Amino acid sequence: MTIKPALTRRQYLAATGASALVLGLGAQPGSAQMAMIRQGYQTNIWGMPTYYLMKSGALERRGLKFQEFAVPSGNLTMQQMVGRQVDLGTYAGQSFLIGHDRGGLVAIALIEYVGKTAQVVTRKDLNITSIEGLKGKKIANQVGSSIANVFVDTIGPKFGLRKADFQEIRMNVNDMVAAMVARTIDAMVNVEPYNAIAVADGIGVSILDFSGFDRMPVLMAATPEFVDKHPATVVAYLQAWRDVAADFKSNSEKVTNVIHGFFTDKGYKMDRKAFAQALARVEVSPGFPAELHGYLQNEAEVLLREKKINAMPDWKKALRPEFWAKASS
Repeated sequence: MTIKPALTRRQYLAATGASALVLGLGAQPGSAQMAMIRQGYQTNIWGMPTYYLMKSGALERRGLKFQEFAVPSGNLTMQQMVGRQVDLGTYAGQSFLIGHDRGGLVAIALIEYVGKTAQVVTRKDLNITSIEGLKGKKIANQVGSSIANVFVDTIGPKFGLRKADFQEIRMNVNDMVAAMVARTIDAMVNVEPYNAIAVADGIGVSILDFSGFDRMPVLMAATPEFVDKHPATVVAYLQAWRDVAADFKSNSEKVTNVIHGFFTDKGYKMDRKAFAQALARVEVSPGFPAELHGYLQNEAEVLLREKKINAMPDWKKALRPEFWAKASS
């Protein structure tokens, strides 16, 4: 796979309709050691824990200022970071490994598991009930994203579905439901809340989620320059993640209200109960588990075999658990 050159900030804003919201510009950080954070996040449900972090006030309480950069999916945030337009951003392991290969990006924490949110959804009128039934069909897939890689490289082959067996339609995840309504695609490889929207509206049927094949840990990645120049900021930032983690476990109504509001403000209409169920499929558990290394090793072997990365990572450079360890002390 060829990664396109990182787009300029102006190009991203024009293409996605997103804006860079600046908090506290012109003001001095709470500490001379604290740097302004350029926070990237994706506007599907994988990015919503990061969105909640920014809206919760936890960063400000730690003396941190930030700018937010919203894009449709994490692989676009990764490209921004490779281009050094963003300092921090979340995406799944496959995109992280490509970002490390292309731009030396480093992982500072695992934020969540999202395998339950990634699904294959087929058009309801077609009555397709299995992955095998997708042969010869038009499947929307955000090429370059982690879910696209897992579907093409892992899940499809397990069911005898090779890439040559279907017509891959390159499309952003936030455009897929409309394409399904227009019947220009037969199925989509997508994430929440778009899967739940399609199912709730009687447009699609979910035939498989990824959790049985890949829990899909989502990492908080950083540029190496940022962590080397601003270690105190990184530690304070991860402490803010520890502060908000309790909300996801014990104050789900507050979290749901904030995130549901994000999507309704974007014009999505979705029953709040159905949305809460979709959000519950995101397992928010910030940390740096020991098994992360082995998981990424296996994923890197797949990406290397598929020639999507050029070499195995130097894990001592790619994984930086010391920041989480200090934040937790």
